[in-house]
Amino acid sequence: MNTTMTAERALKLDIEDLQIMAQRLRRHSMAMTAESASGHPTTCMSCAEIVSTLFFSAMDWDPTDPSAGSSDVFVLSKGHAAPIYYAALWEAGAIDHDLLTLRNFDSPLEGHPTPNLDWVRVATGSLGQGLSAGCGMALARRQDGGTERFYVLLGDGESAEGAVWEAAQLASHYSLDNLCAIVDVNAQGQSGRTMYGHDLETFVKRFEAFGWNAVAVDGHDVEALKSAFDKARDHRDGPTAIIARTLKGKGVSFVEDKDGFHGKPITKGEQLDRALAEIGDAEISVPRPKVDVQPLDFQIGASFEAWTPAFEKGQKVATRQAYGTALVNLGKACEDVFVIDADTKNSTFAEPFAKEFGERYVEAFIAEQNMVGVALGAATEGKLAFCSSFACFLSRAYDFIRMAGYSRPRALVLCGSHCGVSIGQDGASQMALEDLAMMRAVCGAKVYYPSDAMSTERIVQTVARDGGLAYIRTTRPKTPVLYGAEEEFYAGGSKVLRRSEADKVTIVGAGITLHEALAAADTLAADGIAVRVIDAYCVEPVDAATLCQAAEETGRLVVVEDHSAAGGLGEAVAAAVAGKAPIKHLAVRGTPRSGQPEELMSHFGIDAASIVAAVREA
Repeated sequence: MNTTMTAERALKLDIEDLQIMAQRLRRHSMAMTAESASGHPTTCMSCAEIVSTLFFSAMDWDPTDPSAGSSDVFVLSKGHAAPIYYAALWEAGAIDHDLLTLRNFDSPLEGHPTPNLDWVRVATGSLGQGLSAGCGMALARRQDGGTERFYVLLGDGESAEGAVWEAAQLASHYSLDNLCAIVDVNAQGQSGRTMYGHDLETFVKRFEAFGWNAVAVDGHDVEALKSAFDKARDHRDGPTAIIARTLKGKGVSFVEDKDGFHGKPITKGEQLDRALAEIGDAEISVPRPKVDVQPLDFQIGASFEAWTPAFEKGQKVATRQAYGTALVNLGKACEDVFVIDADTKNSTFAEPFAKEFGERYVEAFIAEQNMVGVALGAATEGKLAFCSSFACFLSRAYDFIRMAGYSRPRALVLCGSHCGVSIGQDGASQMALEDLAMMRAVCGAKVYYPSDAMSTERIVQTVARDGGLAYIRTTRPKTPVLYGAEEEFYAGGSKVLRRSEADKVTIVGAGITLHEALAAADTLAADGIAVRVIDAYCVEPVDAATLCQAAEETGRLVVVEDHSAAGGLGEAVAAAVAGKAPIKHLAVRGTPRSGQPEELMSHFGIDAASIVAAVREA
């Protein structure tokens, strides 16, 4: 990726014009939210000088290039301030949308930013996530040799989120001097005052304690802000945090620093006219940039030379180990692979990649939500981002995963290992029994549950090519390889492993339970009962056509999964066949506990013997 840019800054106003621009941004924010009769004008008004100084002085960016392949990048973590972001883009000539269409159904100017507007890299609005994304962007750009900077605007209220400090730790650990956080300390939350009010020194000390260069400024003094941004650009020993004291509703007397105005627009008519009169209406001429831009050049997913997995039928390999093998092979085939793990790499098998491609690996340590946010940020830089942990711990990151779905990443793949009661003696806290339900509900996510090493490695190839958001569920125990190298695995697919015209029942499994289903089929066959066995390796979207055909031809289905009865494979199958055949659903019901895998699977009725009993009953 070429990230060369001329030294000349793209948009540079003088101090007087920066202040005028701040007032113009306030006017837009009030008018936009008044027109839509909803929104958050006061939180926009508090950061007007910050946004003005960033977009029209501090940042090197090209208003004609939303990919920002060789430009500085802005992330709005306090997503409810979206109107002022849109206003800045409009004033810079980056967009020509009618600002008064804010929050309209047919407008890309949504209430909180999403990639429906090209300039928005990650969806924000669920607070506390922007710094993690900025961290991932900064890491990825630095990996590619770029020197551009990443600016993240946070609110003081959202800084109570632990994820902010997870990101702060990692940014310091990796000495990201290309990352700058700006905290808008307006002292007002949604329902009352923020935790520290206008105590800037506490914010400074906290960021410093996390290894950041931190400076407090008057957030309404554009000269002080400009100086702080210049010093941040010159700082070469880790990230910088600018702690800016501001007033919510700044510039309008009847809302400035007043309680009870969060999320309340100024009413059209006399109230808005009065507010606009207090702000004034000075004109300004904005110079256009003169920069040599090389935009990001990537497509969703990736093209690469396919490799043949080196597994033999019958060989016993854990799918988590096959995931690690696949990462290494993908890393050899595609230089855009970015792998991150939450201190579980020796269990998820991300470790071989870390050893072979250390410059493309990031250790997130035990901070799963930040791990997902960093991976999402890296994906916006053109990376094929793979992040892994025990599947149960990904639930901690669910809000980040949910927002990643709305962000429509190039390629963000989550791998959750050690799922279900089949992990054995570690006990309930380590057994992911909710992850399929969790991931099936995420907007745009594809969910895979491979049963052997061959399908795992092929699925890694598939998700890398398809792009978007995907989840791969891997298991701890070793299982025999079922498939040959000629088999393909794709989104919405399945495999029929046992089939005859005499089939009386269809057994549907995935992952560890597929092997139990095959063992059950052999037992039943010895007794003269023919059954069909389907490997539903893609749980979302599930292969409805194959399932419906099986329901019509065999009349009955038994679905077995090492997962809670709620929201997993059973419900996916039930929705797909839509009453075409009765379903017996074997799943983990009740509270699990430590034990041997075999006794746990027997106790919860998901082993081969339980499947045989269910088929006989059917």
